[in-house]
Amino acid sequence: MDPPHRPLPAYYTGLDERRQWVRDIFSRTAGDYDRVERAMAFGSGSWYRRRALVQAGLRAGMTVIDVGVGTGLVAAAAAGIVGDATLVTGVDPSPGMVAAAKVPAGVRLLTGSAEELPLADASADFISMGYALRHVDDLAASFAEFHRVLRPGGRLCVLEITQPGTDWARAALRTYMRRVVPWLAARIGRHRDTPELMRYYWDTIEACVPPEAVLAAVTAAGFAGADRQVDLGIFSAYRAHRPAH
Repeated sequence: MDPPHRPLPAYYTGLDERRQWVRDIFSRTAGDYDRVERAMAFGSGSWYRRRALVQAGLRAGMTVIDVGVGTGLVAAAAAGIVGDATLVTGVDPSPGMVAAAKVPAGVRLLTGSAEELPLADASADFISMGYALRHVDDLAASFAEFHRVLRPGGRLCVLEITQPGTDWARAALRTYMRRVVPWLAARIGRHRDTPELMRYYWDTIEACVPPEAVLAAVTAAGFAGADRQVDLGIFSAYRAHRPAH
């Protein structure tokens, strides 16, 4: 097992409980997610998603799997780039998130996990994941599945929030994400658990393995050309491709 972060006992006690806890809280708060995301504006705006996908190699006509599709923000951006929504499939373990997803007509939505994608071998040209890597159970298994589902030559783009490199910047982001965002969520969210989700969001960022470990896991899964593009010191786009031969 290769988890992305250490256990967080403030929320759950073990792996099995973690999996269910994460799935349940995302399902319960799915209706609030886009509202809070827009209000806190932590960098995953439509301009950033689109640019990151294009820079990672997404082009018109490609088939796309968006893992951890959530409410459909990355999937919608991908559909706009490829030019045909039927080429995009979203996968998420949370039935509530899948039900709440707002995607263009034609995007296929499936319930499933990153470690066991309900998709055939070599069935996609591009795999994306937007701010969900911290919530998988196993990094190695997830990247192995991404490699399996991608066609030779297919490309990978994983968007994540990572801690800044300086103490003052980490302290500022911690204050914003641990205090301001939950406060904001309590006022604009409709579900009582939305502030807890936002606190958990920061705690997983703080506990997550460093970028070097993520890149190593990508390479170990058989990908080539793994790199990380960083914007504003905290928005990471991990990119790689499955070798053509």
